[in-house]
Amino acid sequence: MFLRALLAFLMVPVVVAGFVPFMLAAYDPYKANGNYTGLLPLGIGLFILVWCVRDFYVAGKGTLAPWDPPKNLVTTGLYRHVRNPMYVGVLLILAGWAIITASPIVLGFSLFMFTAFYFRVKLHEEPWAERTFAHQWLDYKNNVPRWLPQLKGYYPDK
Repeated sequence: MFLRALLAFLMVPVVVAGFVPFMLAAYDPYKANGNYTGLLPLGIGLFILVWCVRDFYVAGKGTLAPWDPPKNLVTTGLYRHVRNPMYVGVLLILAGWAIITASPIVLGFSLFMFTAFYFRVKLHEEPWAERTFAHQWLDYKNNVPRWLPQLKGYYPDK
């Protein structure tokens, strides 16, 4: 299972949040002088992403890959405060890349990815979670916001 989780991590977020923006910036004729303040959101995003991948593996008994989703609804860690922290982490990484490279193409890619994430969550992941986890999902969905974290954590047994 660890190898499946590692492979999913390397195939999905490393490509989307690492390889693609790096290549887009490398060939962007419109980029300007970037700013290293982008390392802050990039680092925070990477921390969030790794934490969430770990929670999917440990609590969810699955991976972040669509072909090997978690077997359990993950409501621990950052998932207590926001329903999609992994996507938030990837978007922070992309924002960091956009600031570091000052690339309008990387910024456009980041906006495209936000849109893609939004529709993936609304049209695929949330309906799947409702079918798979039923009442547990509905309680979670009604108590935890989709994108912007809340300070109050979700504790279903309390």
